[in-house]
Amino acid sequence: MRLHPIVPVARSPATTDGGCAMQRMLLALLVLPWGATASEDYGAWPEVQPRFPSTGGGGVMIEGYRPVVTGDRCTTAFQAVEPDGTVHRNEVVFDAVPVQGGVLCTNGRWRSLESDASGTTPFRVFIRDGVVRGEP
Repeated sequence: MRLHPIVPVARSPATTDGGCAMQRMLLALLVLPWGATASEDYGAWPEVQPRFPSTGGGGVMIEGYRPVVTGDRCTTAFQAVEPDGTVHRNEVVFDAVPVQGGVLCTNGRWRSLESDASGTTPFRVFIRDGVVRGEP
């Protein structure tokens, strides 16, 4: 095993704490999961209903949204129903982040099961004790 020497990092003369403030800030960013903030109480979010409005608007309703956690991913198939009744079958994959005794499903990426349509969603889901909650 080859060891590499530790190279000292030059510090700006403007820092009076030896660069510790910057190190603490970077550590805080690494500890906090992406898409999660320390002040949110995910358990207070409302339960995901069988039918709810799409974050994309336009009167589109989402049905059958029941994410399942497998490893570091949350996935679910779902339907997007247009106001005229046209149904689009899709699936979404989220990053699964352990937090507050459950799993936060964040950074959602959806794709059509019928065409090459795809995109991202700002919608986040929190799963704990079998209860699926959606971001209000």
